[in-house]
Amino acid sequence: MNEPPAQHEMNSSPSDDHGLVSHVVPAIVLVAVFAALIVLTGITLAATWVDLGPWNLVVAMAIATVKAALVALYFMHLRYDHPFHGLLFVAALVFLALFLVPTLQDTVDTEPAIQQFREATSPGLPKTSP
Repeated sequence: MNEPPAQHEMNSSPSDDHGLVSHVVPAIVLVAVFAALIVLTGITLAATWVDLGPWNLVVAMAIATVKAALVALYFMHLRYDHPFHGLLFVAALVFLALFLVPTLQDTVDTEPAIQQFREATSPGLPKTSP
């Protein structure tokens, strides 16, 4: 009969791991990526103080995309993994964009009507959007 998994793992040698550990990222790389993420977070915070009009969302999403790419490449080890896994990740992002872009476009299209409704129903309240 077959051995229980625990006993089989105890009897296996380090050469039998079948490539489970394919690489080790140096600590200096992880610290550099962490520092880059901290700097990008500061840039995100600074971007909130600048009024770019409709470009505020574009700038925020661009910074968030760079931060997510750094996390995926280094902390999720996609940089060192098989390229097919990177392709799957990019395909997932494309499908996410296919869902988010129409939603954001709808928000942009209906914002004037929402603002007009707010002003008509409560004229004494301050404007909530620029």
